[in-house]
Amino acid sequence: MAILWQKTVDQNRYEIRTAGKTRRLYTNGVCHSEFNADKIFTGSVWDLLILPAWFYGDDEIRRILVLGVGGGAVLLQLDHLLETDAIIGIESDPVHLHLARKFFGSTVPGITLIEAEAGAWLDAYRGEPFDMIIDDLFVDERREPVRAVAVDTGWSERLLRHLRPGGLLTINFASREELTTSALFTERRFSRRFAAVFQLTQPLLDNYVGVFSGTDAGSGELRDRITRTPDLQWAVRNRKLRYRIRQLK
Repeated sequence: MAILWQKTVDQNRYEIRTAGKTRRLYTNGVCHSEFNADKIFTGSVWDLLILPAWFYGDDEIRRILVLGVGGGAVLLQLDHLLETDAIIGIESDPVHLHLARKFFGSTVPGITLIEAEAGAWLDAYRGEPFDMIIDDLFVDERREPVRAVAVDTGWSERLLRHLRPGGLLTINFASREELTTSALFTERRFSRRFAAVFQLTQPLLDNYVGVFSGTDAGSGELRDRITRTPDLQWAVRNRKLRYRIRQLK
């Protein structure tokens, strides 16, 4: 793996590393993005964050909010695979945004990048609600990735305030315990808003992606829609897209 770019800013060490055509963004030794324009699926957690969109039918996921951009892998995957009206990425680290634009190509017309702290942006936002919200807010602690914001009552309220009725929320958790003890899972007033709750995992990862779905589609419907989507079908058949799904509610 070669280092394409590196710089220290405010005691944070940023690196762009390459492996073939794949580019990875590291901050203080923690990988925040991985993308190869010739291979839409990364084989990592970012695939799990976008996959729940296929619980929904065509044209149901048009407006997407992504909290935590990194290098923009999730946004680029969504832009490639879905017909959308808006994909908005919120990122508090200006260096990440600079690198997303310079090295990952997150400058396509369908993507809007905004420098802001996620909570403050949610509090100030007064626009249309979103069909899908992806929460991938992580920071590094002693060279390990940890969630930047606990999914407690207050955070859950902030997220759901901007999700349309029947919409989809996917959240990256560092462990199953984080998922099952989150307010979205344990507090009835939140959980009853969703028709189904799933966990998505990948054999080589510790992450648990929580899927809070406003539709009652199950894993069978997800598999059917994957089969009808050429890019996804190819990726599953060739083991580029690997996932395990378990319904929790």
